[in-house]
Amino acid sequence: MATTTRHPSHRTSKQHFKVCFCFRRMFRLKVVEPPDEINTVFEEYSHDGIMSMDDMCNFLVEFQGENEAVTTHAQAIFDSLKHLNIFQRRGFHIDAFFRYLLSDLNGPLAEVHHDMNAPLAHYFLYTGHNSYLTGNQLSSASSTSAIIKALKKGVRVIELDLWPNSRGDDVLVHHGGTLTSSVKLRACLLAIKDYAFFASPYPVVITFEDHITPSLQGKVAKMLVDTFGDMLFYPENPHQMREFPSPERLKKKILISTKPPESYESQDQRILEEAPHRLEEYRDKSRPNYKDDEDEDDDEDDTPEYRDLISIRAGKPKGKLKNCLINHNQVRRLSLSEQELEDIAKNHGTDIVRFTQRNLLRIYPKGTRLDSSNYDPMIGWMHGAQMVAFNMQGGRHYLRYMEGMFRANGGCGYVKKPNILLNVNDIFDPKAFRPVQTTLQVLVYMGDGWRSDFSPTHFDFYSPPDFRVQIGIHGVPADRDMKYTRTIEDDWVPVWNEEFSFPLSTPELALLYIKVVERDFSGSGDFGGQTCLPVSQLRQGIRAVRLRNRKGELYKSVRLLIQFHFLTNTL
Repeated sequence: MATTTRHPSHRTSKQHFKVCFCFRRMFRLKVVEPPDEINTVFEEYSHDGIMSMDDMCNFLVEFQGENEAVTTHAQAIFDSLKHLNIFQRRGFHIDAFFRYLLSDLNGPLAEVHHDMNAPLAHYFLYTGHNSYLTGNQLSSASSTSAIIKALKKGVRVIELDLWPNSRGDDVLVHHGGTLTSSVKLRACLLAIKDYAFFASPYPVVITFEDHITPSLQGKVAKMLVDTFGDMLFYPENPHQMREFPSPERLKKKILISTKPPESYESQDQRILEEAPHRLEEYRDKSRPNYKDDEDEDDDEDDTPEYRDLISIRAGKPKGKLKNCLINHNQVRRLSLSEQELEDIAKNHGTDIVRFTQRNLLRIYPKGTRLDSSNYDPMIGWMHGAQMVAFNMQGGRHYLRYMEGMFRANGGCGYVKKPNILLNVNDIFDPKAFRPVQTTLQVLVYMGDGWRSDFSPTHFDFYSPPDFRVQIGIHGVPADRDMKYTRTIEDDWVPVWNEEFSFPLSTPELALLYIKVVERDFSGSGDFGGQTCLPVSQLRQGIRAVRLRNRKGELYKSVRLLIQFHFLTNTL
């Protein structure tokens, strides 16, 4: 058991850890003070120990590299500190300056807003896979809660698997051929309607995996129109669409993406082959309510046909994979499994990039990921794939990369693809050698906040924690790297002051991954926080980097103080 005692000055705080029955270990707790390097910076930009408004503006421009609305930002900083005793009328001294550096006003990401007027194919979309599942792919519950959680998170593409119920008169959503429970399609659509634009005003795409009969497709069409009304986007001639609309044009709109229906005869045959036990009653014309089902789709109903509501026409490869990448006049969406993408990318990487300059490419997890794990999203992104579909309930580091990518562009769920993936005259080859474009320098100063967010014995029963930082780049294969600070022992406020350099050939696609681990004598490491940030939107200078828990949720207090600097390659 650990106890903490504080003297009035707070500078002589001590923490006692009980060892066995009669022994106590005592550790002096270090006060949160600015590292020497921060003191040096303050001295350079202050006069007689006081930083004025003009001094702060100079610091923001010269050291932090900020150019826009500097005076407004400096005023906001002053206003945030005025209520503190460490603030003076002429300005503030080192304690207030240090307080600002660790505050949310000094975050690591620039507020960059991408051009949203390009065709939909020019963006990465935050995409979910089997969005209704709450757990594994075999036996977990299907629920609207999973859909709502994804939409609140900023996901813009929701996937629903459509199946007939046992009577064949309603549509259910579940993972076919498994023990997952079902949820009614109408409930899923209502959840989407209520939360579609909770996190972002930009369009939500619903992708259907369609396993239903023609008459049920008519019911789905009516359900879509009744639920979404004017929110539903469908062009007059989707089969003749030569360019997708822009996210700006599609604001507050719902789009449907699925494979257009086959002929009634072939579709009925396919349904019978997929789920004969479900449709036996449905095909039986002698059952009492058969006529009622037909009556609901009579000639008086002016609901648009199911195929007319499909604004993004989809398909899966048939025959040789490379033949699917041929560009046609009409734009479309192609779906490939992660394994299919890896296979075709070995010899046709540039063909994939060319295809995704006009068309949409969706990548989904291979069928063996029964535990709802995920794959490396970068292989899809570096080939221009817009919809890299993820199990949002899956967790682990690949999902952290996905979250990091979509922190760009204000977290709106759409990230403009870099120009290298859109250049029609010089098609990007993910395998080709590229010289270093820039070098990211990362100086890890210190960390703080664990004492506030964790119990005294969370990391170690017998001493304060031993923290180290893992920091690396996830991007194209040539840019990937991982480095580590030394371990600072027995300290809740570790100071590392270690700098690392990351040469980047494709900084446009690079993600900075940061993780703090507490190391003990057993060699195992306890999780101390993580975050992932898009390199393209990092702000230079000294920044407060807030860390997140294993679920991607922000801790209240835990953060690192890090300096970022870019060196452009002049060769």
